[in-house]
Amino acid sequence: MYIAQAFNALHDWWRYLVGFFIIIMVWQFIGMTPLGIVVGLKVLETGEIPTEIPQMISVLGSNMFLLLMLLSFAIGLVGIIFTAKILHQQSIVSLTTSRKKIDWKRFWFIFFIWGMVSSGFVLVDFYLSPENFKLNFQLQPFLLLSIIAILLVPLQTSFEEYLFRGYLMQGIGVIVKNKWLPLVITSVCFGLMHLANPEVDKLGYVIMIYYIGTGFFLGILTLMDEGLELSLGFHAANNLFTALLVTSDWTAFQTHSILKDLSEPSEMGLMEIFIPVFVVFPILLLILSKKYKWTNWKDKLFGKVIESSVKDY
Repeated sequence: MYIAQAFNALHDWWRYLVGFFIIIMVWQFIGMTPLGIVVGLKVLETGEIPTEIPQMISVLGSNMFLLLMLLSFAIGLVGIIFTAKILHQQSIVSLTTSRKKIDWKRFWFIFFIWGMVSSGFVLVDFYLSPENFKLNFQLQPFLLLSIIAILLVPLQTSFEEYLFRGYLMQGIGVIVKNKWLPLVITSVCFGLMHLANPEVDKLGYVIMIYYIGTGFFLGILTLMDEGLELSLGFHAANNLFTALLVTSDWTAFQTHSILKDLSEPSEMGLMEIFIPVFVVFPILLLILSKKYKWTNWKDKLFGKVIESSVKDY
């Protein structure tokens, strides 16, 4: 039902092709302009051209870099909403959920659940291997980080959810008229989007199992629950609590967090990549399926997308 809602909007294949390019252009060109301007001014001032994330953080400071980076995603989110409204005549509610209105109880339920679980993993790791961490807390930078993160991280994660699990999943679904192909395509593309992250250089391509696996988990949430509310809440909690709680010198989020992970990437066992994807996520799906009484998994994940109610334009 969630994917089929796109039939009630203008859903020609070319609209999704044009819309995708509009969204990417808004995100990359308009959204990245503030960061480009500030970096350009720093280049004129210092004569050094930063080309990688660690260099930009060194030049701008972690809070300023985080603000400008997250701002690009916030502008990209506006681009998605604008594209859906103007190009497809689709409401934000229809792009978000199959329910009559957005169910924020779902969002907050998984937000707090995953926030506690992910924070618990960090604290257990800190307790078992305290030598791998140092206290990174500084009140003023942390307060500024908190304001930036609380305001903008949910917009960054929402951009990714509305792009992959929303716009593209609905668009591909109404074009191919099945559910499994948009699930596979959006999950793989979501993982590949993270190829530029510093973690890939340090850990190797094996970490793509985690990124693509997370994409499949979020896609399954969306299809089984007939909406984005759970994936929006999970993704927001995952990035927000991570940004505030722990950082390291080789991750995409390098912040003034409470703790700093000093361990070398090589010290991370493969289990830390495989356990979330093949153990934690399935358990979470089981819990959510019981809470929200999900049934008919085969049809919801692999069934056909049927055009049931189409407006006359």
